[in-house]
Amino acid sequence: MFSRLRELNPHPKTELEYTTPFELLTAVALSAQATDVGVNKATRKLFPVANTPQKILDLGLDKLKSYISTIGLYNNKAKNLIAMSQILVERYAGEVPTTREALEELPGVGRKTANVVLNTAFGQPTIAVDTHIFRVANRTGLAPGADVRKVEDKLEKVIPKEFVQDAHHWLILHGRYICKARKPDCPICPIVDLCAYKHKTKPNETRQR
Repeated sequence: MFSRLRELNPHPKTELEYTTPFELLTAVALSAQATDVGVNKATRKLFPVANTPQKILDLGLDKLKSYISTIGLYNNKAKNLIAMSQILVERYAGEVPTTREALEELPGVGRKTANVVLNTAFGQPTIAVDTHIFRVANRTGLAPGADVRKVEDKLEKVIPKEFVQDAHHWLILHGRYICKARKPDCPICPIVDLCAYKHKTKPNETRQR
């Protein structure tokens, strides 16, 4: 499965736009219950003005809200981002910590966000399970589980080491563009013969491209 996904996309990357660990942390925190496209639209305006913890604090809550107001739950996300920036300045000299424990202590940062930052910014072999990965893991039979933590634990066991670093990117993109929630595009799926899903769609069941 992963050999095929790697062949199609040798160097998968997050679709969130960032240049520093803090920008990535901010973008991932903002992406909860929002699309990457929507987050990128907001951060393209925010980051040129404030892309460090201190600059976020200098910007202030009200101005920060004005930059991210197009993103869902922006009021709460703005408060978390201010509080997170304060901790980063006070405890970490404005740098993003490189351990899961430290990241999960930051306001608005859960296990999934921490895993994304550890993997994408710091090259650690973590697997961040979002709704796409949860669906793909269960639907294909790769790593079925009743909750995201169980899926994460199973993925860590079944994915060969050579693929772990990029695995969650491949699975996210596969779930976003092919193994979609409402109706998967099974006819164009590169791993359809490896998939345990019993209700595979046929060409005339998927929308015209």
